[in-house]
Amino acid sequence: MAFIVTENCIQCKHTDCVEVCPVDCFYEGPNFLVIHPDECIDCALCEPECPVDAIYSEDELPKGQEPFIEINAELAEEWPNIAEKKDPLPDADEWDGKSGKIDKLER
Repeated sequence: MAFIVTENCIQCKHTDCVEVCPVDCFYEGPNFLVIHPDECIDCALCEPECPVDAIYSEDELPKGQEPFIEINAELAEEWPNIAEKKDPLPDADEWDGKSGKIDKLER
């Protein structure tokens, strides 16, 4: 079972999680990260590293975050791999915890 990046990553894009991933299964879009479900080994190292609590095990997704299972799978096939930590988006702190950000997801 893979880990899933959820809505709170949108407009934040912290990459602390990327740095600890032993299999480099993160992929980067303009304002969001995703985990490739076929590459994730379910090691759980990324989950506690996310400063905005946007990563969950697929079987522990909060209610309403289920669409992100498909979003992660789809966008991991389109976006480039990211294996090194980068700075978060400039206004990441302002977006942390805001709901309804799915419309802000840039593909």
